[in-house]
Amino acid sequence: MSVNRGEPGAQDREPFRADEWLAARRADQPGGRGSSSPFARARGTDGSQPRTQTPPPVPTSEDHDPTSLPLFAGAWTSDDQLPGRTRSDFTLRPLVASADDQPHAIAPTNDADADGAGVAEVELDWELIAQYRAEISSRLTARLDKEGGRVTEDDREQMGLDVIDEFIKSEAETLVSTGRLPWSRQQEAALKGALKAALFGLGRLQPLVEREDVENIVVIARGSECAVWLELVDGTLVEAAPIADSEDELREFLADLGSRQNRPFTEARPHLDLRLPGGARLAAGSWVMAYTSVVIRRHGMREVSMDEMVYDREACGAVLADFLAACVRAGKSIVVSGVQGSGKTTWVRALCSCIPPWEMIGTFETEFELHLHELVDRHKIVHAWEHRPGSGEVGIDGRQAGEFSLEEAIHHSFRFNLARQIVGEVRGPEVWNMLKAMESGPGSISTTHARSAEHTIEKLVSCAMEKGPQVTRELAISKLAAAIDIVMYLRSDVVPGPCDGTFRKQRWVEEILVVQPSIDAARGYATTPIFAPDQRGPAVATGKLDNFLAQELARHGFDLESYKAESAVHEGANRGVAIT
Repeated sequence: MSVNRGEPGAQDREPFRADEWLAARRADQPGGRGSSSPFARARGTDGSQPRTQTPPPVPTSEDHDPTSLPLFAGAWTSDDQLPGRTRSDFTLRPLVASADDQPHAIAPTNDADADGAGVAEVELDWELIAQYRAEISSRLTARLDKEGGRVTEDDREQMGLDVIDEFIKSEAETLVSTGRLPWSRQQEAALKGALKAALFGLGRLQPLVEREDVENIVVIARGSECAVWLELVDGTLVEAAPIADSEDELREFLADLGSRQNRPFTEARPHLDLRLPGGARLAAGSWVMAYTSVVIRRHGMREVSMDEMVYDREACGAVLADFLAACVRAGKSIVVSGVQGSGKTTWVRALCSCIPPWEMIGTFETEFELHLHELVDRHKIVHAWEHRPGSGEVGIDGRQAGEFSLEEAIHHSFRFNLARQIVGEVRGPEVWNMLKAMESGPGSISTTHARSAEHTIEKLVSCAMEKGPQVTRELAISKLAAAIDIVMYLRSDVVPGPCDGTFRKQRWVEEILVVQPSIDAARGYATTPIFAPDQRGPAVATGKLDNFLAQELARHGFDLESYKAESAVHEGANRGVAIT
């Protein structure tokens, strides 16, 4: 095929060769030889007939650079010239650029080889990931519609991963076809992980929840700002990258999380409590708070034993641990109290480790936190109930459709032949659920917030009276004093490290009380400190253990001689007092 047919003599010439075209184009560049047109050799610079042809210059490596072709001559410099393909109103553009085009895109933590064996951090465009997620979600929904109702949750996730792989492959081809640098293996892996987290996980929150050194995640969003703080297991508080670009985006994210567990988060339901994948507990509030606030509690220690609490965490002495283990085996009802973050849930797990493996256990929680049902090697049979809030209109009975309360769960559990009933956190009228469990069988364990061991009973009395005017103080005290055997109070404090300027969080058992009914008209119950606070560390034996209780615990393995020896050592010592 010939060119320049409209010019004189054009029919008598051969088509341009590639090397001639590249040489002509190079000559046309500033400082080069020739005229202003890459086709100037077909005619004189003044438009006259072509001159005698001369051999073209020898092509150089620059002439063979494909990026010099017209296809790659342009560069998109604004949002008005977005590259890539367009599907309906959904515009795609490269997620991450090379280090030359986008200096902040990749920040390697160490050298990475060509095979991607090294480790590198890739900064992702989360706004674009949200767009990608919407497109992938649309494709996945279309596939699920074709499958009908025959898809399991595992199949749905696998189908979503296949859609993500296809999408990434398609976009990678688009990058190459539009002259962009292709994604590296690290970039592609980071993108796939981010899309999987956005579609099935926790999105930008996922890496924080997976960190083993994090205990609490605190998020406060106000307008266009989103501050994230991490409380590490040693008590250190550090700032982290935002998990949302605005308060509205955080609200949408929380609403999506709640919808997965049938827990709405709207202006009509401005609070959200749920269990995240992996076992972390999330509490969030908005609209009725100054800002949107989120607190996530990670449970790092699940399979914990009494020995670990004594020797690894130094939370109590060996004699105190022996006493608690004997109380559990003897079927004593125990309330674990303390301020927020003092380790109550961890201690309940440790106490439950003393339950014989053949006993059938029932757990009752607003959100699963104990996870005893997952420790199948330790607890053979565990029936776990979880509260479910309702949604929609409130019925004539004052309840929302679909609501399942802990009271219903405990009533239902009486047909499950349980040996133990473990009620989770008590914060209000659910104390009646705790009492019903304690009155129904031995060895119930619960937790509550309180400022001291003595104040624990008063706190539970107040919670019981929230049930309604039919619950008087006298009724609440009589029931609590008869049902509770042991109050175990925990303390936590952040203390400076050993001469290195750091801080770490310490938790320990500060006091153990034995609770009994009393004819005292003022209180209605009596408490005896079996282990009391000590200025040098965890609580120590006081020697005030009742002989009847001592003999009962001795039958379940309690070492009375060790208790007497410890109390003798600390007799008359300068003990501290519980802070109220």
